[in-house]
Amino acid sequence: MAHFPSGVNTAPNGDAEILSLDGEEPKVIYSVDFSEICEPLRFHEDNTSIYMTSNKGDSDLTQLVLLNIETGEESLVDKDENDRVDLQTAMFSDVSNKLIATVYFDDKAKVVWKDKEFERDHEWLKRKLPDKEIEFKSSTQDETVWVVSAQSDVEPGETYLFDRTNQKLALQYRAYPQLPRAALATMKAIRYKSSDGLEIPAYLTLPKGIEPKNLPLIVYPHGGPWERDYWRFNEYTQFLANRGYAVLQMNFRSSTGYGKSFLRAGNHQWGDLMQDDITWGVRHLVHGGIADPNRVGIMGLSYGGYATLVGVTKTPDTYAAAFAVVAPPDLVTLTESLPVYWDAFMIHWYDRVGNPNSEIDRKRMVRQSPLTHVAKIKTPLVIVQGANDSRVHKRDSDRMVVALRDREFPIKYLVAPNEGHSFKKPINVLSTYTTAEKFFAEHLGGRFQEDVSDEVETRIREITVDPNDVKTSQ
Repeated sequence: MAHFPSGVNTAPNGDAEILSLDGEEPKVIYSVDFSEICEPLRFHEDNTSIYMTSNKGDSDLTQLVLLNIETGEESLVDKDENDRVDLQTAMFSDVSNKLIATVYFDDKAKVVWKDKEFERDHEWLKRKLPDKEIEFKSSTQDETVWVVSAQSDVEPGETYLFDRTNQKLALQYRAYPQLPRAALATMKAIRYKSSDGLEIPAYLTLPKGIEPKNLPLIVYPHGGPWERDYWRFNEYTQFLANRGYAVLQMNFRSSTGYGKSFLRAGNHQWGDLMQDDITWGVRHLVHGGIADPNRVGIMGLSYGGYATLVGVTKTPDTYAAAFAVVAPPDLVTLTESLPVYWDAFMIHWYDRVGNPNSEIDRKRMVRQSPLTHVAKIKTPLVIVQGANDSRVHKRDSDRMVVALRDREFPIKYLVAPNEGHSFKKPINVLSTYTTAEKFFAEHLGGRFQEDVSDEVETRIREITVDPNDVKTSQ
């Protein structure tokens, strides 16, 4: 195979560029603007073109394309046949160098096979492992023996060794082997319209063995916000469903995977239309008789925590309990204090969230900050913070707690001294969710585990901060 010296570069204006290094000076052979995507994957077997993902120009969705290196001509190879979601990935053979399959994530994963033999193998695996999403992971050099994984909403993950020649499948291990699969709750895809008519894809997990009528509901928006939820096992969703709650996860506008226009629909909409996408999901379930309007809680981490704080300031009558983890209450100070390693991403941040150096943006960001509207909060609230968080600084959570304390509003505040933006230590995670289940049980009526280990009880006491002891610094 011929080798073509190339590189990927981010231009000063944020544009992504693919460079030819086959000369004295690098030459741009393909570029997209900062709000688009292009990524070279591998050479076509003819060695004159490269496979790429791209959503350049008029293409709303990320597609698989071929780029001719010499002519710059771009040709479409594959896209979602339903025009709903981006290309997730492409699978190639290292033996033939040919495209084997493309993968898309809509409500569930969808594989489009380009190789008939692999397609037959996949069909055989689906018969052996029904109702699971199956993924080819790695193989022997001749691609006759593969490591494959299988997972679903009620299967955290199984890993097998698959002999293609002899059609033999051997289990290697299961994730969480002691977890009883039969006790897990199923997740189903739903869709509903938001305040402006935009269709919002979402997932609903219902508690097992309970009639789906007038249930307590916990809304669980994802972080990012430039991520998305998938149909798959989620330990926190299962935890909440096990305690008797319906759990709603929605891919609000700005979520990835649904094209440029869906992502851009969230630009400058933190706390506005993005929040409507959450609120209208609650209304959808209440109107359908699934959720009890008097027993709705909201919980989230990072952006999900921000959405939690907005929920209790913008629509305080919607929620009976709220649990916000590493939640930014002030968009201006959040933006101004983002760590140095975010510098390359700031052009995207300013485009999507706002630039405090712009008077118009700053005014809007102040309005969209939950701290600005703290006087409207009447929902029981827990705030959880990592003391070493380099993104959502502890000082901002302190300001939120002090503002609530000063209006004599009861607030529970947990601060883990040895955590950052994402809690890693098991004792801190256990303490956080032990607090959450008891809190939601008190306000929404779900179950909670009464027998808690001495270690967890001690840790909860250690990280619980008296609001009267909190001081703020500007």
